[in-house]
Amino acid sequence: MKIRFTKMHGLGNDFVVIDAVGQALELATEQVRFLADRHFGVGCDQVLLVEAAARPDVDFRYRIFNSDGGEVEQCGNGARCFVRFVHDKGLTAKRDIRVETLGGVIAPRLEDDGQVTVDMGVPRFAPQAVPFLSEHEAVSEPLEVAGECVDVSVLSMGNPHAVQVVGDVARAPVAQLGPLIEAHPRFPARVNAGFMEVVDRGRIRLRVYERGAGETLACGTGACAAAVAGIRRGLLDSPVRVHTLGGVLSIAWDGPGQPVRMTGPAVSVFDAEIELTPQEAS
Repeated sequence: MKIRFTKMHGLGNDFVVIDAVGQALELATEQVRFLADRHFGVGCDQVLLVEAAARPDVDFRYRIFNSDGGEVEQCGNGARCFVRFVHDKGLTAKRDIRVETLGGVIAPRLEDDGQVTVDMGVPRFAPQAVPFLSEHEAVSEPLEVAGECVDVSVLSMGNPHAVQVVGDVARAPVAQLGPLIEAHPRFPARVNAGFMEVVDRGRIRLRVYERGAGETLACGTGACAAAVAGIRRGLLDSPVRVHTLGGVLSIAWDGPGQPVRMTGPAVSVFDAEIELTPQEAS
């Protein structure tokens, strides 16, 4: 089976985006892994499926698969690429659209300058919403990792995040602690591990070890989670410029009960076709 796809990225967080509006398409886990493979497939952090709306109050549905083949709830950089994709392919002329994801409905907007702003919804802090095994909700709390306690802020941006403050993000042990936090038993659905350096009250540097994908050049929901965590800790003021390895995002949050707004670029790299053989689906 041949499928057409578009390779895209948001600040280096890269995607294989597939139009499943005009055709019914289900990807097996091995097919996702093949597409994401940087040696034998296309190569990406996530595969995005653009689907027709399944309910009357949204314009589209989109599904997100990490490079390990697992389906996840939310992806901020992917949401921006989603908007660019549906416009470039003529699937909508709307600048404001509503999109259903596993993590809930998001509302992206294509700006006049080509940037994309996404209403990422209201962050959730209750442990059961993350999910996180804890008896209480806290701004931050200790997490035992590799024999030491790491102070983390835990929240959901439609997907789970654990954010810690570090003195120098360039020297942070992302490769060592990231997978241990991701698979920590207190996170039943695993978690995205954020490492945040506060530069000043309006700027942070951020690295994220993403659940099911490893460290990426940028993580949109991770940027939202870090900004929210920093504001709740009293370290930051909205809006926050988040410097990732791949570039800069702007995150705004007005406080409890309010949605997080993320603004940044979305870039199409190329269009192509690829053969998905039965071997990939086995």
